[in-house]
Amino acid sequence: MTYKRKILVTGGAGFIGSSLADRLIADPDNYVVIVDNMLTGHRHNLPDPKLPNWKFIKCNVNNYSDISAVMFSHRFDFVFHYAAVVGVQRTLANPTLVLEDVQGIKNMLDLSKNTGVQRFFYASSSEVYGESVSYPQDEIQTPLNSRLPYAVVKNLGEAYCTSYHKEYGLDYTIFRFFNTYGPKQSTDFVMSRFINFALANQDITIYGDGQQSRTFCFVDDNVDAALTSLYQKRHINNVVNIGNDVEVRIIDLAHKILELTDSKSKVVYCPPLKEGDMRRRVPNIDRMCDLLDRPLISLETGIKHLLRSGRFGQRAYEQANV
Repeated sequence: MTYKRKILVTGGAGFIGSSLADRLIADPDNYVVIVDNMLTGHRHNLPDPKLPNWKFIKCNVNNYSDISAVMFSHRFDFVFHYAAVVGVQRTLANPTLVLEDVQGIKNMLDLSKNTGVQRFFYASSSEVYGESVSYPQDEIQTPLNSRLPYAVVKNLGEAYCTSYHKEYGLDYTIFRFFNTYGPKQSTDFVMSRFINFALANQDITIYGDGQQSRTFCFVDDNVDAALTSLYQKRHINNVVNIGNDVEVRIIDLAHKILELTDSKSKVVYCPPLKEGDMRRRVPNIDRMCDLLDRPLISLETGIKHLLRSGRFGQRAYEQANV
């Protein structure tokens, strides 16, 4: 069968990568190859095996010979490079492991420009902003004042994208993700961690005073923005913040989850983290809103979607429908 688009999703067994792959595969014009080294990815995140227009290849993009065989044999039209060691605390605990992702970024860009890829989509992070001096954080501000290896690698990846465009004409789009959550997210991130504690009526632990703030983007908003950028050829050679602009204190997130789960859990405060817990995160999402052309999913609605998803069991489903 001839497909209109051949698309590679690296890190496609992870949370956001697999959510994107599901939606790409839903379009019968797309043929999708998913690669993942399964460091943090899971096979249960992969799409329905009965669908004909995708395949999975266990592969480490940081190994050139491993990923080059995939790239040269398929000749993709588009690449979504979402493979990375993710999570600030995980990367702080494994500082040299995250540095290996630099080689993966270079491998993917070299192979993309040598195999005729039309556009390279790169998953960056809000961490590139470091501790900002102004808010909301917009795409033209990149202070690069963070000491975190994860942030430095993401920023370097952005520089690689812009440099390969200037040198070789490889088109790109950079997505800076701000706290995306959804049914496939691993349990060590704040949203799913708080929900698990609340459903078990266990103490919810908060580092510091709980006044640090974040914005929370439901995964459907993240994926819809990416798909619009792809299909409508929008924000080529540009950077787009992918998030939500409603700022939420961590203590307020905890109380919202307690309310929606009817939990008897108590909030317990722990000493602040030594590093990595930025005080504020709030993006300018004008470019993302232009892509979506619809209201974003609210925090309460997103949490209810999450509880109904089956990820947290029957009690969560029943509570979300009260």
